[in-house]
Amino acid sequence: MFPSATAPRLALTPRSVAAARRAMASAATPQPSPPSPKAVRVVVKGRVQGVFFRDWTVETARALGLAGWVRNRRDGTVEALLSGDPARVDDMVSRHLPVGPRAAAVTAVLPFPADPVDPAEGFTRKPTA
Repeated sequence: MFPSATAPRLALTPRSVAAARRAMASAATPQPSPPSPKAVRVVVKGRVQGVFFRDWTVETARALGLAGWVRNRRDGTVEALLSGDPARVDDMVSRHLPVGPRAAAVTAVLPFPADPVDPAEGFTRKPTA
């Protein structure tokens, strides 16, 4: 059969074939969805006030890409809400907060479930509660 005079001709070049293969491969391969955000409210006990703990928490949380806040509490503890990638939240709770800044002496980190916050809010320091 011969192509009709009105049918368009397709030119197959190596570039067009490669582009078509890439398009088919990306359509067939499901893209992994990012993990849903996790949020934890923590209360940190010990010598955690007057030792740069809140500012250190802001710097560390921002470096990990977390959203939330931190504040002193009148009972001498520090409270924080950490929200973001689950692995990074867990890292902050299990590795960073128990150590704190150099002058701190953390005796306990008590985590509680919380609702995630909008990542656009960033990580802030709140007044004492």
